[in-house]
Amino acid sequence: MADEKTSARARWQAAYDDAVAKGRVVDRDYTTLSGVEVEPAYGPADESSVPAFENIGYPGQFPYTRGLHATGYRGRPWTIRQFAGFGNAQQTNERYKMILGAGGGGLSVAFDMPTLMGRDSDDPLALGEVGHCGVAIDSAADMDILFDGIALQDVTTSMTISGPAVPIFCMYIVAAERQGADIHKLNGTLQTDIYKEYIAQKEWLFAPEPHLRLIGDLMEYTSKDIPAYKPLSVSGYHIREAGSTAAQELAYTLADGFAYVELGRSRGLDVDVFAPGLSFFFDAHVDFFEEIAKFRAARRIWARWLRDTYGAKTEKAQQLRFHTQTAGVSLTAQQPDNNIVRTAVEAMAAVLGGTNSLHTNALDEVLALPSERAAAIALRTQQVIMEETGVLNVADPLGGSWYVEALTDKIEAEAEKIFAEIIRIGGGEEANHEIGPVTSGLLRGIEEGYFMSEIADAAFIYQASLEKGDKKVVGVNTLTQTDEEELEILRISHEVELEQRRVLAERKEGRDEGRVRAALDEMLAAARGSQNMIPSMLEACRAEATLGEICDALRDEWGVYREPARF
Repeated sequence: MADEKTSARARWQAAYDDAVAKGRVVDRDYTTLSGVEVEPAYGPADESSVPAFENIGYPGQFPYTRGLHATGYRGRPWTIRQFAGFGNAQQTNERYKMILGAGGGGLSVAFDMPTLMGRDSDDPLALGEVGHCGVAIDSAADMDILFDGIALQDVTTSMTISGPAVPIFCMYIVAAERQGADIHKLNGTLQTDIYKEYIAQKEWLFAPEPHLRLIGDLMEYTSKDIPAYKPLSVSGYHIREAGSTAAQELAYTLADGFAYVELGRSRGLDVDVFAPGLSFFFDAHVDFFEEIAKFRAARRIWARWLRDTYGAKTEKAQQLRFHTQTAGVSLTAQQPDNNIVRTAVEAMAAVLGGTNSLHTNALDEVLALPSERAAAIALRTQQVIMEETGVLNVADPLGGSWYVEALTDKIEAEAEKIFAEIIRIGGGEEANHEIGPVTSGLLRGIEEGYFMSEIADAAFIYQASLEKGDKKVVGVNTLTQTDEEELEILRISHEVELEQRRVLAERKEGRDEGRVRAALDEMLAAARGSQNMIPSMLEACRAEATLGEICDALRDEWGVYREPARF
């Protein structure tokens, strides 16, 4: 056993040297500001003296506590992916071009509330909401405008939407087709995670089973036809923003991920083929070391469960890839300039935790959608961290810290207790083999209000600590003196809604209604049967069927989910 531990450094060195030989290490200055040359990774002089060193290891080694690659960020820095969307597709397209022109590496689409709920801009329930919390997308024509002049084959695009994620994905594919892109080469991420909607965000359309039907179809379709595309971004961000602890965010998110693995396996998919298409989305909160430990524990847990529970044999299937967004809930309306500091600290925690991509919030997001100046500051925050702080030089620089390692172990242990409770709620390991023990626990926990209750309790405890002054927030319950000028914030004109409704009416008037109706009928026939629904939904989008028409047809077929009342 000691010989195996001692060889960990040698195994890492061989992997690193191989990456160098293949040109996978970026040629740049790897010294400190004072010119001191640094190693690409560090470890103990005597690995055998570190208890359970195999749980820590070196970067690129199972269970990937210290990162997925031996090269760390020397091989590839994290992707700067700024989340943006407001008003109509033309306005958001201009913001995207600003982000890309300023050095952003990828796009992340924020949708308005009607879109998130599968409603068109002319729906009575959309009144006053069009374009206000994101971009309004009614049909594939809007998607064309959203990405006009942006080659979808060449840029990775993340879309943060879950309830109507599948029709939105189809519109994205149609927009790519119209650009002349080879859709088989598209690369990006669709959130699609419906479990976190029932647990925290509450933006669902149907009961869980029909949503899972659609997600299963999407997994099958992308696995076969768009292998680089990630059809699921399992999201803990919204769970944390709802008030959970770090351990709850981690456990509920990974449990959701395990349930999607069980869904894929129930469809007869090979876990080694579809699991690499699962990505994750975490919150980076302001407790610096706790967040770093959370990210390290996430990789370790996922690797072990995928190998030992679900039989994944390949490294790619065992590796957890994740995007991070700094904590919106940590931003304050009081002394908003402090939000720049909070975001920088949170972003650094995400980077030191090994995030694969990152969005930094703007200082004014607690008040409104980001202004162009605030969005530029948020982008520059990442760029300063990347270019000036030396974080690219060394993989997992806090690995081996007594505090960080102990905190990683603690969060992992808390998460495992929660997994056990979820499985117990579902009836235990032997319950419902058809859908899987974690899936059974999630579905039962959603119906019984388990997750809502646990998050509410955690949020209450934190709020009480703020009100008692045990936890401090600068500008809110300590150091509250301020004479700052009022911020100029981005305001969305009501004209945006009027124009969106006008354009939508013109599109409906000019399309082939017979083609739309035939495509929707074919989609419903697929919904009633067992064939994959993606091809028929794609045809509906090509015919310019609207998001609301597609979702309303499925609401009529499957019904609308009502959350059970809890008191």
